[in-house]
Amino acid sequence: MRITRRKRLFVAAVGCLVLAVVTALRAYDPPFVSEIRLIGLDSYQRFWPRPHDDFPVRIVDIDERSLAVHGQWPWRRDTLADLTRALAELGAAAIAYDVIFAEPDRLSPHRYVPDLKLGSDAALEGLADRLPDTDQLFAEAIAEAPVVLGFAILPNADGGRPAAKAGFAHAGSDPAASLPAFPSVLASLPVLEEAATGSGGLSLSSRDTVGIVRRVPMVFTDGQALFPSLVMEALRVAQGAGSYIIRSADASGELGTGAAAVTDIKVGAVPFPTTAQGELWVYFNEDRPDRYVSAADVLDPATRTGLAAQIEGQIVFVGTSSVGLFDIRATPLGDLVPGVSVHAQAAEQILAGTFLSRPDWADGAEIIVTVLLGIAVIALTLAFGAIWAAAIGGGIALVLYAGAIHLFRTQGLLLDPVYPTAVNLFAVYAAATALLYVLTEREKRFVRAAFGQYLAPEMVKRLETAPDALRLGGEMRDMTIMFMDVRGFTPISEQLTPTDLVAFLNALLSPLSEEIQARSGTIDKYIGDSIMAFWNAPMDVGDHAAKACGAALEMVRIVDRLNAADAFHFRQRGLPTQSVRIGVGLNTGEACVGNMGSDRRFNYSVIGDAVNVAARIESSCKAVGADCVVSEDTARAAPGFAFLEAGAIPLKGKSVPIRLFALVGDPDYATSAEFQALAEAHAALVAAIDDGDRETALARLAACRERAPERLHDIYDRFAERIEAMPHRAPA
Repeated sequence: MRITRRKRLFVAAVGCLVLAVVTALRAYDPPFVSEIRLIGLDSYQRFWPRPHDDFPVRIVDIDERSLAVHGQWPWRRDTLADLTRALAELGAAAIAYDVIFAEPDRLSPHRYVPDLKLGSDAALEGLADRLPDTDQLFAEAIAEAPVVLGFAILPNADGGRPAAKAGFAHAGSDPAASLPAFPSVLASLPVLEEAATGSGGLSLSSRDTVGIVRRVPMVFTDGQALFPSLVMEALRVAQGAGSYIIRSADASGELGTGAAAVTDIKVGAVPFPTTAQGELWVYFNEDRPDRYVSAADVLDPATRTGLAAQIEGQIVFVGTSSVGLFDIRATPLGDLVPGVSVHAQAAEQILAGTFLSRPDWADGAEIIVTVLLGIAVIALTLAFGAIWAAAIGGGIALVLYAGAIHLFRTQGLLLDPVYPTAVNLFAVYAAATALLYVLTEREKRFVRAAFGQYLAPEMVKRLETAPDALRLGGEMRDMTIMFMDVRGFTPISEQLTPTDLVAFLNALLSPLSEEIQARSGTIDKYIGDSIMAFWNAPMDVGDHAAKACGAALEMVRIVDRLNAADAFHFRQRGLPTQSVRIGVGLNTGEACVGNMGSDRRFNYSVIGDAVNVAARIESSCKAVGADCVVSEDTARAAPGFAFLEAGAIPLKGKSVPIRLFALVGDPDYATSAEFQALAEAHAALVAAIDDGDRETALARLAACRERAPERLHDIYDRFAERIEAMPHRAPA
């Protein structure tokens, strides 16, 4: 009991330490932790995207078809002037360009025609003044329409300052204090900006990672003045409003947070909530085709008139979906959408009044839940064990997930159940259960040390995981049984002392046993200089005959390597026997395998006729002249190996001779041209012997000897003895 109490205290201490680390990591919130949280929040939108409804927001798309009709981007500004006038004529409430026109139009005729050198200097004099300036044409079109141009934040002070088209009023602290100040911006040409009705920021949130757009800044600052986003300006221009109202956290009716923070913004008659940094959590839905109108159709007089219903009274965002223009963004839904779609969906969301928010108390609540759930996991693990702790902890996690989903779907709250549950459960639960396992394993070491020397490691593991196996009984299984024996063991034992003999057997049997086990075999027992092993028990081995054949061949190679290295020190000591050879017999068939013996002492073994046949086959290796001999059943079950038929050979205890085969090579050797030629000649030899044709058999034996490698000569020496014993046929 004292050991159990100490173990519990140790596990609790380590679990609490891991919980402290997990909690500190969440409080510090490094990028990879916040990314885990954001991925979890993305899943809400993936499963429950914003409902579709028809709001007065459209996208005029500079798509692939538009580029094919009007040429590559950038277009001449007079083409954009035509596009702007067409949208104004169709009744667009606001035209917001998700494009920055920062440089003069290089395609303007008054710029490039004089450079063509078409005539004399006198003829070209004053030509530039007479040619149209497309930037001026575009500015004139902008001035006649409700156009909003965009600007982008620059990371340095090399740019300018955006034009202020509307005023800001604020309730509470100055919002500029809670917003990151930009050094400068990249804006459109002054002639275009002056003509525009509005000017708004295009830049997306710098806090969004791995390219996924989740938040869009609604207001920007240079540290002093405030500037709206493209979405806000489009909404303001469409409503004909002149200013914005921004509410801070310490405004009347708001709960102060102790730091400057934006809470919501009102554009005309439309209010919407923001983050403390003035960003809007975008609630996406499917990027539908009906949201788009091709710019080619707007520019084509033949199709333009049919677009009135889609453009009139709409907030129109002009942008591109062409992949080649590199304005493609990833959304939490897993979609890739044009950047202009992000602005359009933000405008739709504001008009729909469907918002997402992550409340100020979310981080604190998630940290508290992390601590409480971690304590619960530790207590459950110590009180009920790992399985019940996982079940109950998993149930608590499901409740937290269900609650977070409910709050998202009913109130649009973004709460993270992933870190408090998944990360916490994995870290704290894994640490507690792993430590319990280690401590429990240490308590089992005495048992393993005491019984591991008597039982095979496989049996020890089997008994640990399945105590019900500690009963007598067996089952019939299709198995491959192996017997291995040292050839000429008696002369070897006579030249060694008992101590040297044991060392020799250990040096030989250890690598052979490892090879058997490496190929999924189970060692049944050691009988002096012999090994008995089997395949396909206690675990199923689908290709057990092939694995047994592979083990047999490799065992012969191992012995050859040991001999070459004088691993047994026979040559070093000048002993009469210089090398060791083994014989391996294999048979495949039904046998009974299981625990056999008495109630108090038993062994996991195999019995049956198939076992007896395997033992007799091993004894016939010398008669066959091969190191590895298998039954016909084994040869049939492992067809890819190289076999040479040894004929029907009588086995001790069997009334009928059994067809045996010499296993002479692996599948690579079996497919070689060398073996194919030998196999053909060998089949002819066996046929001649079966026919009793002594003279033909002798001729075919010579053909086999010519094709056989030296290691197979013993086989044909045995065939020569059989042929020699055949009776001579009387002449016809």
